[in-house]
Amino acid sequence: MNREPDWALWRSFAAVISGGSLSAAARHLSMSQPTIGRHIETLEANLGIPLFERTLNGLKPNGTALRLYEPVQRAQNSLAEAAILAEGAQDDTGGTVRITASFMISNYVLPKILGAIRTAHPRIGIEVVPSDSAENLLMREADIAVRMFRPTQLELVTRHLGDIPLVPVAHEDYLARRGMPKEIADLWEHDLLGFDRSDAIILHARRLGFELKRENFVIRSDDQAHLWELIRAGLGIGFGQETLARQTPGLVVIPIDLHIPPMPIWLTTHRELFTSHRIRAIYDAVASGLLAYINEAPAPLSNP
Repeated sequence: MNREPDWALWRSFAAVISGGSLSAAARHLSMSQPTIGRHIETLEANLGIPLFERTLNGLKPNGTALRLYEPVQRAQNSLAEAAILAEGAQDDTGGTVRITASFMISNYVLPKILGAIRTAHPRIGIEVVPSDSAENLLMREADIAVRMFRPTQLELVTRHLGDIPLVPVAHEDYLARRGMPKEIADLWEHDLLGFDRSDAIILHARRLGFELKRENFVIRSDDQAHLWELIRAGLGIGFGQETLARQTPGLVVIPIDLHIPPMPIWLTTHRELFTSHRIRAIYDAVASGLLAYINEAPAPLSNP
């Protein structure tokens, strides 16, 4: 009678079928392609039956493989559930949750939310990774991510919390010196703060019928948190989250609708982590805090 194959072989088998190729399975399992191929050959030898047809396009699962895949997938889910239950059993002792968010959200929005979280969950440590890079969303670098775009990975749980209006903003000291712009065309006569390498503002102005150039921005930086501090220092008119502007002493939202698409807020975690008591508690608390922040934003402006 054939001996029972090692679970590592079944895992490689399932990864080849779900990924569609040896290379996809290798990427998913962080293993080499030849290793995955040897696992498949060993599994077939141990079972005494072929599972894949060898074609010019790679391995094609046969009918037997497809029938075996369903119970193997159930076994994977059961093992993942067991791991989550084991993690949940340790949640009473505290632990750590790692959150990644954009620099703006990390620096100006999360601190208030984390204050409430620390009060409600004092035994859970929090690690924050400020980053505008999408790579952190692939996680294991973080348990929870706050992002301004919808993640597409199937293994992630995502929730769209809402949208934040983006508006022109200036400090009251600057406006006292230079006056309040009344129309869109007036903005371009002011000291503008904008991006260095990104042309997002220039392209949007062009869609509105205005030809801006890089030189129209008296100070340029691709660090949005730095630009925000320049606005707060009264150095000119910049652009930012309306809710944050209204919460910041001295800042004034300029009542001109530039038709800037609002910024979506998505909250994300790995599917298998979602049922961890510790991570679920922080996920829900971050969601609650962000929803309160988003709902402070008034209705978008409309030009007369």
